[in-house]
Amino acid sequence: MESNRQRKVAQIIQEDFAELFRKQASESKQSILVSVSDVKVTPDLSIAKIYLSIFPKEHRKAVMKEIEENKAQYRNFIGQKMAKQVRVIPNLNFYLDTTLDDVEKLERELRGEGDNPIL
Repeated sequence: MESNRQRKVAQIIQEDFAELFRKQASESKQSILVSVSDVKVTPDLSIAKIYLSIFPKEHRKAVMKEIEENKAQYRNFIGQKMAKQVRVIPNLNFYLDTTLDDVEKLERELRGEGDNPIL
């Protein structure tokens, strides 16, 4: 069960990264949307798991690679935002959230348009 503190820290991280990725997208020449779909924080607040949805699909690997390469800068960014609220800045782990893709695939399957046609 998540504590109130975990939820609060997760919410702060989610909001700050959503704003950061929105700014990066508006400054970029490419039309790539990165949204923070969820953030989970461990009970000791040492690790934050950040789930990202990236559209269009073709750019996912490149964007995730770039995010992994810049993980230290992102931790520094979140550290500046949260400095007065937590003692230890959590380590950041980024994951690709494919939930929407899974839902879309399931809906196609149910309509009989997927790889598993209705008998």
